[in-house]
Amino acid sequence: MASALRPRSPLLLGRLSGPRRGACAPAMAPPHRFALELPGCTLAHFAVGGDAPGALPDPRAAALLGPPGRSYSLCVPLAPGGDCAARVRAARLHQRLLHQLRRDPLRRCRLRPLLCYGPGGGAGGVQHGFLLHDPSDSPDTRRALFSLLGESPEGPRLGEFVGDARLQVWQRLWELRDGAGWRQVGPRERVVSAPEPALHPVVPDLPSSGVFPHREAARAVLEACIPFIPEAQAVLDLVDQCPEQAQKGKFPVIAIEGLDATGKTTVTQSVSDSLNAVLLKSPPACISQWRKIFDDEPTIIRRAFYSLGNYIVASEITKESTKSPVIVDRYWHSTAAYAIATEVTGGLQHLPPAHHPIYQWPRDLLKPDLVLLLTVSPEERMHRIERRGMERTREEAELEANSIFRQKVEVSYQRMENPCCHVVDASPSREEVLQMVLSVIQNNCN
Repeated sequence: MASALRPRSPLLLGRLSGPRRGACAPAMAPPHRFALELPGCTLAHFAVGGDAPGALPDPRAAALLGPPGRSYSLCVPLAPGGDCAARVRAARLHQRLLHQLRRDPLRRCRLRPLLCYGPGGGAGGVQHGFLLHDPSDSPDTRRALFSLLGESPEGPRLGEFVGDARLQVWQRLWELRDGAGWRQVGPRERVVSAPEPALHPVVPDLPSSGVFPHREAARAVLEACIPFIPEAQAVLDLVDQCPEQAQKGKFPVIAIEGLDATGKTTVTQSVSDSLNAVLLKSPPACISQWRKIFDDEPTIIRRAFYSLGNYIVASEITKESTKSPVIVDRYWHSTAAYAIATEVTGGLQHLPPAHHPIYQWPRDLLKPDLVLLLTVSPEERMHRIERRGMERTREEAELEANSIFRQKVEVSYQRMENPCCHVVDASPSREEVLQMVLSVIQNNCN
């Protein structure tokens, strides 16, 4: 099966190429601003070039960009046109680049997420990449990067930062010239501080990269994946059998959300038994066999898979809600919350603000009557996970290792609107939690 990305050398973007279909956001000129994630999940914004404000860069960023050691920027450009196929290729190249940078001889260097964006913001304006810092300033690092990037004209843009003891920093760009090897291009440009934008730079791109506002946006992504993930066609075939606008029957539909180990599986089963309801899960059983394949892919592909799974579940809700109540184990809110927490770098303060349109339910997806969010303390979650020894996805493992990521998921859940999440404390006994849930359902679905 065409699931995991196998490392290849040299790193060729052309090998990821496929037919360009669908429509996302347009590409942009090379960006001149950067957002660097610092220790503590804060972001430092700096600019490169003559239009920069003129102040020195943030001292914390200057310490990472300048001496001692040497830093390199690697940003994955979007191909001209910026359609979904180009966006998918860039995301897969970014993921493969990450895998390569974590290997010898480069894994001794420090690696941090780096975003490149234009000063005007807007959709299609972000390039994802990395800042690689070599504390020893070894010439072998530069040679290893040259070898890694190979001969691809569409590969990551390579920049090198140089600085002095006064915290002044400059960037120089490298380019592979036909028959002449790697050469520096253009003059070195000064790095200066830049104001933090009103919104995190990735937020305008979220509707085309993970929080899809309608079915066709997610469908276009999986269409672009067919050449290298054959299972994408099977998923699309199932989606195409679903009505374009699924309608709910006369019985209530309740979605139950929650992080892993909050008791969601137990509660959904108990509630469905108590209400003589049908229990559905997202992703549905008909595509769950391919879940591992898509979980190994970048966010844009992974979230397109889960988004389309919600539409398949909606068609099942249409049938079942004419006969009995329906309980859904995860639905759109989890798809959106994990995408937002993954794509928005930095801490909680960088999430889209409350009431931002990104938290709104998709206009063409069947809406539940009630959404419950089960919560427990972080300590209780860890205790339950260790006790159960359960299998976890990459994102669920990240919840354990990164408390900031977990908090971003929880806050994203709590900011969802239309419908919002009703928070239920799932720390008490099973019987107490069940009674609380049934009480909330009775008060909101009658």
